[in-house]
Amino acid sequence: MGPMSARTPENPAADPAPHRAGFACFVGRPNAGKSTLTNALVGKKVAITSSRPQTTRHTVRGIVHREDAQLILVDTPGLHKPRTLLGERLNDVVRTTWAEVDVIGFCVPADQKLGPGDKFIAKELAGIKRTPKIAIVTKTDLVDGKQLREQLLAIDEMGRELGIEWAQIVPVSAVGDQQVSLLADLIAPMLPESPPLYPEGDLTDEPEMVMVAELIREAALEGVRDELPHSIAVVVEEMIPREDRPKDRPLLDIHANVYIERPSQKGIIIGPKGQRLKDVGTKSRKQIEALLGTPVFLDLHVKVAKDWQRDPKQLRKLGF
Repeated sequence: MGPMSARTPENPAADPAPHRAGFACFVGRPNAGKSTLTNALVGKKVAITSSRPQTTRHTVRGIVHREDAQLILVDTPGLHKPRTLLGERLNDVVRTTWAEVDVIGFCVPADQKLGPGDKFIAKELAGIKRTPKIAIVTKTDLVDGKQLREQLLAIDEMGRELGIEWAQIVPVSAVGDQQVSLLADLIAPMLPESPPLYPEGDLTDEPEMVMVAELIREAALEGVRDELPHSIAVVVEEMIPREDRPKDRPLLDIHANVYIERPSQKGIIIGPKGQRLKDVGTKSRKQIEALLGTPVFLDLHVKVAKDWQRDPKQLRKLGF
């Protein structure tokens, strides 16, 4: 804003600052405090609303509604050293997202020295030139002033080494609200001028199907993580209200497929006499009902999608 539009006592009619709206994502290694920060900014646990299709290709984790700005926090899957095609595909998704958002917040915990994981992510960030980057030191309530100063200097130093110009370096503790709202104050001016992109009531719009698939996948992985860590994908084929049900006793039919890579894994998922799959169904059904607030009939099938982690066609079909 130039001096012309500054609001002064002589010029009370100057336009108020334009409304801004845009996307930000927080990145950082696991346990860097990203989701705590998201919840603190959004102000409550992310609620699921919205039957509307997504306006963005990215999962919205939360929306900060302010008088002057709307900040939409999007998720990026973690960036990791790829071992499979799935790994590479995820990394491409991450890079695209980083290039498409308006601000990137790089989270580093105050209580741990910068390590190779932080460097790996920072190096990738250095390659994304146009997007402003804020370095956020989280968990500041766990350290004393001296340790915090050292961490702030270390991040500044790392930025210089890699040629990243931090727009800001901000210490926050999600435990204290003040610093969190300060962070929102810093991000807001970096967003493009725009009317709000989402209606006031929306906090997130992760489509229900994605959430449901995720709950089923979690339940299916429980107890077999060591044997099948990544080789389970879940696709919800359809969710339809059962017809001819009385108004006060609705039922939602959910048909979902659990995909594994090899026939030999089928037995692990299904379990002796189908007991494991039954348990997976019961457990995830309870969670889905709690999530959607309606009784659910869950129809689960286990299918083999040969080596889906390495096959681009299968990956597309499974939503990666």
